Amino acid sequence: MEDSKLNVQKFVEFKNKTISNISKVIIGKEETIELIIVSLLSGGHVLLEDIPGIGKTMMVKAFAKTLNLPFNRIQSTPDLLPSDITGINFYNQKIGDFEFKTGPIFSNIILIDEINRATPRTQSSLLEAMEERQITADGVTRKLDNPFMVLATQNPIESYGTFPLPEAQLDRFFMRIKMGYPTKKEEKEIILKNIYDPLNSIEPIVGIDELEELLIEVKEVKANDDVLNYLIDIINETRRGDLELGVSPRGSIALFKASQAYALINGRDFIIPEDIKKMAPYILNHRIIARGNNSVDDTMGIINQAVNSVKVPLEEI
Repeated sequence: MEDSKLNVQKFVEFKNKTISNISKVIIGKEETIELIIVSLLSGGHVLLEDIPGIGKTMMVKAFAKTLNLPFNRIQSTPDLLPSDITGINFYNQKIGDFEFKTGPIFSNIILIDEINRATPRTQSSLLEAMEERQITADGVTRKLDNPFMVLATQNPIESYGTFPLPEAQLDRFFMRIKMGYPTKKEEKEIILKNIYDPLNSIEPIVGIDELEELLIEVKEVKANDDVLNYLIDIINETRRGDLELGVSPRGSIALFKASQAYALINGRDFIIPEDIKKMAPYILNHRIIARGNNSVDDTMGIINQAVNSVKVPLEEI
């Protein structure tokens, strides 16, 4: 690999500080926090799919506070309208003209609770925001804040009063993550910590200028031809066999971006096959359609099988 001017150590420190800070509130979920960091650095959005009560909302709040970024929470319900998210034009009698009142989507970190409780019409209003970083209301397009990250939650068990996310919506999420239950030791610590408000212990660890610099520099991470071919071979493996739908080129790009960020926060300015193997299940599990169950566990198993069936190149560093 060519010499790089990237300061990889500051990425490692950013990861360690962020995990340490959020772990004051969320116990035993260091890997999940690391995945959210990767998504942030890659400019992606995250779908947290798990049962209620395991700390998804608390984690997002702690993440926003750690980054010292404006945060808004949107609770999805069947009567939630697109304008409730994007904003509305209203007549301001004081100025004698219409004025746009911004909706909660105008923030840096957006938590959308129980996204599958919103109607398809409201879900579709998020597509433009998540993909284009803009919203269009009454024919006027408005840019969203930068950085901009959506973290949505959904309960995969309950079906009453829910509207499953269509493939086009799922594909806008960079990762789909399942947090899982805590261990006995972790749950005991969670109980003791929640006697008081644990968010009060969170202090910002980064400024906006430093964060914007990290988001730019992550794109400089390189990969040689053998590693790129390895990534593409994994993608092609998902397009064979019994799957009804394999991974699209958008998934290929997402996997490459995730591997760039994961390499950096682990002290390297180049991608190795292990980065791709680590990121593939989280990046690709919601981008395939299998016959039967498409839960996180099932699709991650399918992706792991695809990854393990591809020969790992011997990379010369």
